Amino acid sequence: MKFSCNKALLVEAVTNIQRAVSTKSSIPALEGIFLRAKSSGVELCGYDLELGMTTVLEGQIEEPGSLVLSAKLFSDIVRRLPGDTVEIASDAKLVTSIVSGPAQFSIAGIPSEEYPDLPNVHSDQSIDLPQALLRSMVRQTIFAVAETDAKPIHTGTLFELSDHVLKLVSVDGYRLAVRQESVSCDLNTSFVVPGKTLSELLRLLKDEETPLSIQISGRHILFSIDRYTIISRLLEGEFLDYQSAVPASHSTEIVVKTRTFLESVERVSLLITDRLKSPVRCVFEEPCVKISCSTPIGRANDQFEASVSGSPVEMGFNNRYLLDALRFSESDEVRILLNSPIQPMIVRPKQGEDFLFLVLPVRLKSDL
Repeated sequence: MKFSCNKALLVEAVTNIQRAVSTKSSIPALEGIFLRAKSSGVELCGYDLELGMTTVLEGQIEEPGSLVLSAKLFSDIVRRLPGDTVEIASDAKLVTSIVSGPAQFSIAGIPSEEYPDLPNVHSDQSIDLPQALLRSMVRQTIFAVAETDAKPIHTGTLFELSDHVLKLVSVDGYRLAVRQESVSCDLNTSFVVPGKTLSELLRLLKDEETPLSIQISGRHILFSIDRYTIISRLLEGEFLDYQSAVPASHSTEIVVKTRTFLESVERVSLLITDRLKSPVRCVFEEPCVKISCSTPIGRANDQFEASVSGSPVEMGFNNRYLLDALRFSESDEVRILLNSPIQPMIVRPKQGEDFLFLVLPVRLKSDL
């Protein structure tokens, strides 16, 4: 194998691909990046048996071939090369030379035959979406994906396609995030994509209208974004019946400036630490919202004007969950819907139904 390519493009590709490489595996090849020089360019692949990522670089191919190089070592080398171009060549024993400017490296390669094949995704089920749309939808729901695998299905986000509407739903036992958008797709299907896959997807998605393609099979999903493809297993199991978790009515509605609420919660949260945890107490009563917090360090009080209609409500929240719901609304103003101190808070846009965030309250001492 022998080829040369642009160093900056190689560094970008290796940095992205390396995130799909297994850090510890009983198969040594999986700790490496698969490289194949072929007529169409240089293919790079990373795979950890659950998530795979591939891309193709333009390059001058002098001799086709393939091998696997240690991902960490290869990445460290190419990032520090001094020249604008890189020449990579391997001999019959897979000893691989990497040359750029005056710098030269010689490292051992692994036979490409030891690298597992990525799953094939052959399906008639496909969706085309603008990158900016999916980027926004994932960003507004991924924060509520469960971090523990007590219920593995909830470590991913539910994609639900029905009647030309795409919904993304995440839940972690303490909060729920739903984002929906109208799409030009006739499919009626649902599947759960792992949170790790969506995190990597977010890094590649651009805030532009360029389309991406999604193909869904029984157990895998494939995202095609520009010159990259991401292939991932889908999570199996029974996802939460999220619609039944959302209260059908409310007795109190608050319209509030998101930034004002966010900054107020951030201020009183200064007294909360990993060691000293305490709920943020919120009193919703016309014409303002009063916020307070008390820990062994001290006490903080704040308030701001808001439009409150309905019965006054006093309730407590985990400050991080409350902040996330406000921060990821990405709206200037939000509607907050409440029933009682022990029922969930619902956060919606001031107008429309594009998103719904549900946050479970924390019992205050006076409630016990």
